Amino acid sequence: MQPRNMSMSGVVDLAAVKAAQEAKSKAEQARHEAARQGGGGAVTPASLVIDVDEAGFEQDVLQRSTEVPVVIDFWAEWCEPCKQLSPLLERLAVEYNGRFVLAKIDVDANQMLMQQFGVQGIPAVFAVVAGQALPLFQGAAAEAQIRETLDQLVQVAEQRFGLTGLTVDPDAAPGASPVAREVPAGPYDALLEAAVQALDAGDFGGAVQAYKNVLGDDPGNTEARLGLAQAELLQRVQGLDPQKVRSDAAAKPGDVTAQIAGADLDLVGGHVEDAFGRLIDTVRVTAGDDRDAVRLRLLELFEVVGADDPRVVAARRALARALF
Repeated sequence: MQPRNMSMSGVVDLAAVKAAQEAKSKAEQARHEAARQGGGGAVTPASLVIDVDEAGFEQDVLQRSTEVPVVIDFWAEWCEPCKQLSPLLERLAVEYNGRFVLAKIDVDANQMLMQQFGVQGIPAVFAVVAGQALPLFQGAAAEAQIRETLDQLVQVAEQRFGLTGLTVDPDAAPGASPVAREVPAGPYDALLEAAVQALDAGDFGGAVQAYKNVLGDDPGNTEARLGLAQAELLQRVQGLDPQKVRSDAAAKPGDVTAQIAGADLDLVGGHVEDAFGRLIDTVRVTAGDDRDAVRLRLLELFEVVGADDPRVVAARRALARALF
């Protein structure tokens, strides 16, 4: 049996963790610098409103939602309330200046998407954030109420997922690739270094707090988000009995707590696909709060591995299929 006060240094390569953090941070800085030097990679206001069909849903909505919240407007030509709501949403998408993208879906031409979202009537408005779908409202609504809903959406997207939106440049070339909105740099080097040192020393609680201190000022800090997800994972597994966890997970395939703990151990042990597959399978057989708990843990594990990892990309698609 592994001792309760075990060190995780031999299980997770902390040098690799630090290198991954630095690489992601440098990539983020490069994108920001390109935006400062003339708006390279910025999007036009017109590209904030897009028409989406079933063929393009995965790329235009699911994948894009890892960069910016996507608001979905289910509409039809014959729908009179849609003729009032849709222009308002289009105007707000431009006004919010990249904080969200509006995806318009014609229900007559995309019945499968309508069924997957459980749309009972139109207009119906949903959002997808980091691959997660959530209903916003159905039917016509007052502009003040819509604004309040959108404000809450962009706040949650930034605070929970670090999605700060897209850079918008009216003079950008059509079809330019979107980049993250610039976040002011802060004096975080010392805090980030302290967090890595705490990880090296096995002080996972100290690392978690150091990363949270950075994110409190800069919610979109890529390095801190990645580091926090890793530190929290190590903190969770530190007191576990691996033999018991694996035994419980095998004996209780429908037990959410057992499967989440098993996935944590899978990931720490380097079994990335096993961790993702375990939780996606659990999503398929659960509902309500249990399903939400599993989904949220899976998104946390995506953060640990990194959004650009092919295994994360594949798992996001599998999660979307399991949810819809």
